[in-house]
Parts: sequence; structure tokens; C-alpha cells
Amino acid sequence: MINITVIDRKGEDHLLETPTDMGLNLMELCKAYELPVLGTCGGMALCSTCHVYVLSDHQLKEMTEDEEIILDQAFSVRDNSRLGCQIHLSDDLDGLKVQLAPDGN
Repeated sequence: MINITVIDRKGEDHLLETPTDMGLNLMELCKAYELPVLGTCGGMALCSTCHVYVLSDHQLKEMTEDEEIILDQAFSVRDNSRLGCQIHLSDDLDGLKVQLAPDGN
């Protein structure tokens, strides 16, 4: 099990506990905890409704070209922007801290 902190759009912290052996991504975890993440495309990196800001220093896998294209079209993009659906949960992400990007994606 790992713990991930998600800051919602109201600034409230949510500590999410999850196993890493189910193949989940961050978007799916947020949805399971009923956080306001739409995941409209179902995790295919075709929308930006799971856009987050990575606040911790964890080393994430490189962005795919699809993720870069979608983030290029998203609102409120920062240097630490990622799509939650492209962050696959693994043991090395224990302690990850992210913030949900503003609505308007």
C-alpha cells in the first residue's frame, strides 16, 4: 500500500491509500475516492479533465507525445502539470503529492 496526498480545488488535503498491484492510475484513484476528477476520456490521454500539478519531487515517467499534446491545449498549465490518467501508481510513488488543476479544462 502507498499513500498519496491530493489537494482539491478548495485547498483541502485528502490522504488516499491504495494498493499498487491493481494497475490503477491517479485519475482512477481520485474517482474511487469521489474527488472531482471527471476523466471524461476514460484514461486515454484524450482530454485534460484529470489535469494535476505534481507538488512532490517524485520522478515520474516521461510524458508521452499524446499527453504533451493534450496539456498543450489545456487551461492553467504549469511546468509541473501532468494528466492523472498517465500517472500509473507504483511503490516508488509513495508520498506523492498533487493538486487538482482548476476547472475549465
